[in-house]
Amino acid sequence: MEAGHGGRGIQDIAILFNVIIIFLMFFNTFVFQAGLVNLLFHKFKGTILLSAAYLALSISFHIWIMNLRWRDSSRFIWTEGLQTLFVFQRLAAVLYCYFYKRTAVHLGDPLFYQDSLWLRKEFAHFRG
Repeated sequence: MEAGHGGRGIQDIAILFNVIIIFLMFFNTFVFQAGLVNLLFHKFKGTILLSAAYLALSISFHIWIMNLRWRDSSRFIWTEGLQTLFVFQRLAAVLYCYFYKRTAVHLGDPLFYQDSLWLRKEFAHFRG
């Protein structure tokens, strides 16, 4: 195995750990503990969907690269399909970083960790 191949798997595992961390942050909120899971998922569904898409694109890209390299490790093959997947994976990476950090900052807001008028209004709006 050449240098760099192991890093691809580590990157995918790191993305998975980031998703787990976001869910652990969800579980620690008052909103989640009060049973308003749907409210949390509704508020952060963009981040959840984007994280899943980015993870899927990254794993797909890394598997494709590894398959090409295992077939013929003496040369690097770059197909149009691989380039297209690479572009989408990198675009998703930029969006993922932005939304992940934005979600982490939002989850640091004390409103998510205590009963409040905001939470009651959100719940009423969500139910209605």
